[in-house]
Amino acid sequence: MKRIITVILFFACPCFQLIAQNDLPANSKQAKSEMSASKNPMILVDSAIVTKHTVTIKGQAVPYTATAGTLPIWDDEGKPIASVFYTYYERSDVKDKSSRPLVISFNGGPGTSSVWMEIGYTGPRILNIDDEGYPVEPYGLQDNPNSILDIADIVYVDPVNTGYSRKISKDVPDSKFFGVNEDIQYLADWISTFVTRNNRWASPKFLIGESYGTTRVSGLALELQNSEWMYLDGVILVSPTDLGIKRDGPVGDALILPYYAATAWYHKMLPPDLQNKDLTDMLPEVENFTVNDLIPALIKGNTLSDTEKENIASKISRYSGLSQKVILQHNLVILPDFFWKELLRDKGYTIGRLDSRYRGIDREDAGDGPDYNAELTSWLHSFTPAIHIYLKDELNYKTDLKYNMFGFVYPWDNKNNRTGENLRQAMAQNPFLHLLVQSGYYDGACDYFNAKYSLWQMDPSGKLKDRISWKGFRSGHMVYMRKADRATANQELRDFIINSIPKPGDGAKF
Repeated sequence: MKRIITVILFFACPCFQLIAQNDLPANSKQAKSEMSASKNPMILVDSAIVTKHTVTIKGQAVPYTATAGTLPIWDDEGKPIASVFYTYYERSDVKDKSSRPLVISFNGGPGTSSVWMEIGYTGPRILNIDDEGYPVEPYGLQDNPNSILDIADIVYVDPVNTGYSRKISKDVPDSKFFGVNEDIQYLADWISTFVTRNNRWASPKFLIGESYGTTRVSGLALELQNSEWMYLDGVILVSPTDLGIKRDGPVGDALILPYYAATAWYHKMLPPDLQNKDLTDMLPEVENFTVNDLIPALIKGNTLSDTEKENIASKISRYSGLSQKVILQHNLVILPDFFWKELLRDKGYTIGRLDSRYRGIDREDAGDGPDYNAELTSWLHSFTPAIHIYLKDELNYKTDLKYNMFGFVYPWDNKNNRTGENLRQAMAQNPFLHLLVQSGYYDGACDYFNAKYSLWQMDPSGKLKDRISWKGFRSGHMVYMRKADRATANQELRDFIINSIPKPGDGAKF
């Protein structure tokens, strides 16, 4: 990767004076000192810093520009109330953007920035980690030979209070941003502004979201159609949440079992006949038991006979790696926290929530849950220094604002979450809209079988099945943390984007 030239642009804003360290005269030492000493670093409302680079993707040199900057969110009177930070990668040797796809990328939390997919998955630069995704030193980045930038331009968006995005004033109420539907509404406005400013209305457009970002983009698909009159060609959900689809009671209690089985298989805790099978050959047996035996048994509650209860407990033990005694003590329902503590308790380890390949060490082996999230600690270890190095040294974005890997966005209003239904409605209204779901078998927060369940319930008529696909990976929440999976997952994105774009002249009709 080579940075050729840096250009700094600042857009005028009538309500605020925009200042960046790069704008100060070289001899203005006093002004620089005052900015550095400020307890309230200046928020850039509307800015862009552009750098030029080249990356080799699949053996091909791809020149591109990277824009790191901010765009405002306005209130009903046209006054800026927030500044949203983004990074935009645009292939620079493509002159006609009308057929060039644009991918708009979000992560989740809901209070986390887009750092994870930007420098871990789809962007032109990725952080230094080992082949299984664990931190290495020295920290830094390398070119991403699997980036989708060869076939699509990408913008990574940080919602308010994540990354460098901030409210303009403490007087602006949090409730304008921190909620399922509030989040979707202001980000739809922001996307419309971005697309207009960058002349991308003619481009095929795709949304990709990870974790809570899947809730966000599922809602945005319909909001963009209904409020901004912007129609998409594809939505990609990486490790999706429940999307507001109900699964209370026995259904929710049961659906987690296939994830337990995958995790137990990874840690070699299953009986030999299951352990000796490949992961994807073993899981269908567990999935079948979950749907056809476990859910009906849990529905029966205390009417389940002792013999039936023993038989069900024996099967759960067989598939989960936990003892039958423990399962009976929990009335056949094992909560995730307990599973993460119990599976390797006798070996002195806990396992990770978001990726159960990761192991942790607790103060005591006793207890009902791990002391900390082993996988998240590991990821923060590698991602945090890398994004700071990247934004400041490579993209030349200088600010004294704290980069929020996780920002405070609470209380978050989760009422009226109908995002799964919103996505279904968007697909029903738009015959061009396709859906791809990617899940990690070892993800215990947004597990793969619950993702399948969401797709089943989102499309009960089956009329959308030909535009929906699901893919599984031998990793966790961040399906791209393993080197082998990162290459495969990016290729699936590349194929999905290319195949979702209609042929010239095709009409959007059923």
